[in-house]
Amino acid sequence: MASITLFGSTGLIGNEILKLLEKDDYFKNINVISRREVKLISKKSKLKLIDFSNYDDYLTAIESSDIVLAAIGTTQSKVNFNKRKYVDIDLGIVSKIAKACKEKKVKHFSFVSSAGADIKNKSFYLKLKGQIEQEVKSYKLNSSTVYRPSLLLGKRTESRYGEQLAQFIIPLISFLMPSNYKPIKAIKVAKAMVNESKKYSPGFKIFHYNQILNLN
Repeated sequence: MASITLFGSTGLIGNEILKLLEKDDYFKNINVISRREVKLISKKSKLKLIDFSNYDDYLTAIESSDIVLAAIGTTQSKVNFNKRKYVDIDLGIVSKIAKACKEKKVKHFSFVSSAGADIKNKSFYLKLKGQIEQEVKSYKLNSSTVYRPSLLLGKRTESRYGEQLAQFIIPLISFLMPSNYKPIKAIKVAKAMVNESKKYSPGFKIFHYNQILNLN
């Protein structure tokens, strides 16, 4: 049995992860990290409210954790299209989590990136995702895994019209797309993250569409 810490439980993938963890007897303790209240169902789940700008809070949050999972992310609209704020959230938070995992000798760390992530990409979003991956890799954790899904399918708590439209249209033409860029259900990514986290496979690994499906 393992103790696990989850960052990003209110997002599309994070919410699916939380539901899986609460039903899985492999996990004896679930630390849910958030800046606001989150409804928890299982008695083994414990909510920890932290200041995401305070590194010491991360160290306290993952104390005694075997596994740490992160499904952290934001949108341009949520930060009023301020790229600096976007970087502070996407890169800053994941970097602090990885650093804390290194310091606390966490056995396994997984996080969500994006299909096409590349530090050399001209796209702000994909270049940033590549930078995040490079940052995590630089910590040389015992075991870390990156998941690169493309368009996520599932019901979000907040409404995103453009994404809702894409979720309807893109699956219809997905057979024309390279496998790494095919849309994927959020629950599939969540299951892959939970299943792989139990293996503590050494090194830094990147999982794309087909590999994610194989972990289900």
